[in-house]
Amino acid sequence: MKQLYVGNLPYNATEEQVRSVFAAYGAVNAVRMMTDRETGRFRGFGFVVMEDDDALKAVENLNGKDFGGRNLRVNEARERDERPPRREQRSW
Repeated sequence: MKQLYVGNLPYNATEEQVRSVFAAYGAVNAVRMMTDRETGRFRGFGFVVMEDDDALKAVENLNGKDFGGRNLRVNEARERDERPPRREQRSW
């Protein structure tokens, strides 16, 4: 299984729309749309999980493709870098 990063999605994109676009290249095991913690609004990117061969086909065919007036960025997701713990914000 490969996890793909899907960026530059329109802010009104739905999980069903993203699943449908990727399903043209194989079975989609999962779709995760990222939202802002505080507002709950979609952040314009997400992740799609597919079988290795299907994922490669999807990257080749969908990277740069127009989706809702925006050019998608599709590539294999990288591991997230370690980040230091967040500092608590103080209200004085």
